[in-house]
Parts: sequence; structure tokens; C-alpha cells
Amino acid sequence: MDLGLEGARVVVTAGAAGIGRAIVEAFLAEGARIATCDIDAEALASLPPAVFAARVDVADAAALTGFIDAAAAHLGGIDCLVNNAGIAGPTGRIEEIDLAAWQRTLDVVLTSQFVATGRAVPHLRASANASVANLSSIAGRLGFALRTPYAAAKWGVIGLTKSLAIELGPDNIRVNAILPGIVAGDRQRRVLEAKAQARGISFAEIEAEAFRATSIKDYVPPEAIASQILYLASPAGRFVSGQSLSVCGDTRMLA
Repeated sequence: MDLGLEGARVVVTAGAAGIGRAIVEAFLAEGARIATCDIDAEALASLPPAVFAARVDVADAAALTGFIDAAAAHLGGIDCLVNNAGIAGPTGRIEEIDLAAWQRTLDVVLTSQFVATGRAVPHLRASANASVANLSSIAGRLGFALRTPYAAAKWGVIGLTKSLAIELGPDNIRVNAILPGIVAGDRQRRVLEAKAQARGISFAEIEAEAFRATSIKDYVPPEAIASQILYLASPAGRFVSGQSLSVCGDTRMLA
């Protein structure tokens, strides 16, 4: 299916690995032009040469702002911004989590979306097909015991998304949030391992518990998340805005 994204100018934060890499590759397959940043220099070096790439810590507002400016200049504008950057944050009871770990999680997961979107909006206003996709999480709808910084930040993403959809709708900029569930990959494995350790149970037990509350009892492939974002960025997604769209296999509770 031709999604009409040939030549689209797309900026993806944290696009060198994991979900971000799947998003970058999916847009490239549709003929889009891509700019991305990541904190992992080695992963950035493995991206196709056609991708404009820069090493950036998105918690550094000045560096992130500079990247958005450079990406817009390189691409000649921005049609789609994908705020993908995130970290798992600490695992532990609230009294065990220090303020620096809380703040770092919010800076990367939530504040980076505020900074990147604010800088990209003037370019998006000039686009005939403008969209923003913010990565939240099913934890942003259900909550996540022992992962309060992450869950709080992801809930914040949903509030940011809805507010921006209302604010930017008159400019024909649509804004949506994507809520991945239990995603395949090393990051999810580390999250489950940390939870298992914190609760004193085995990895097999925590994994089984996670899937007991999921209708489709399998890990979500990053490509499934990328496919949803492609649709939202395409002309076919023109009237989808202000939505929090789960790609989670019907997850009803997080272990």
C-alpha cells in the first residue's frame, strides 16, 4: 500500500536502535527523508548513509533544540516529528528512588517532547501534512508499581499530547500518542529482570504474570508500532488527532 509518504521530511528522536530504529526503517521504506538523533554513537554509525544523524542527549534542552534546527535545515522543513526518546528509569519503591533518578526520567521521557515539539512547530505549520507522534506507554494508562518515575512521565505524555492536539489543531497539525505494550527487545527484558529482582521472583514468573493480563500473549514487535505511526503520518491519518492509541495486545494490567 502506498501511504503517500514519498519525500516526507521526518524527524525521529532516539532512532538508532529498538523502536526508534524500526520507525526510521519503516519511513525509509516509504521513501521518506529522515533525520534522527541518539545518545548511542555506535548505533548511530550503523544507520544508512541517507539518514541525517547526530549524537544528542535529549535531556540536554540546548542540544536537542540545536538538533531540531539542524534537522529542519537539512531536510528543508519538517512534516512529521516522532518523539520516541525514552528510558526505563529506576525500579524500586518510592522511598528508595532518589530525586536525580526521578528527574532524569522526566527529562528524557516527557520534557524532551515538550522541547522538541516547541522547536518543530514553526516548521510543521508550513507543512501541508503535519503530524506529531509522541511515544507514551501502556504504563501511561494503567500505572506501573515500582516504576513510578516512568509511569508518571508516560501519563504526562498523554496530557501533553491531548493539550497540543487542541492547541495545534487550528494550524492543521495533528498530534497523537502511541502506547506500546510489552515490546520485544533487550530493554523490555531488562525491565522485567529488574522487576523480578525487586519482587524476589524468577524472570519466568514475572514474564508469565505479565502475559496473564494480556489477550495476545506475545511480545509486541517494534515494527507494529512503526506501522501505526506511518499511518498517522500519512494523508490517510489526516483526521486522527488527540488520540492515545494502544499497540499492546489488549494489556489490562502491568506486572
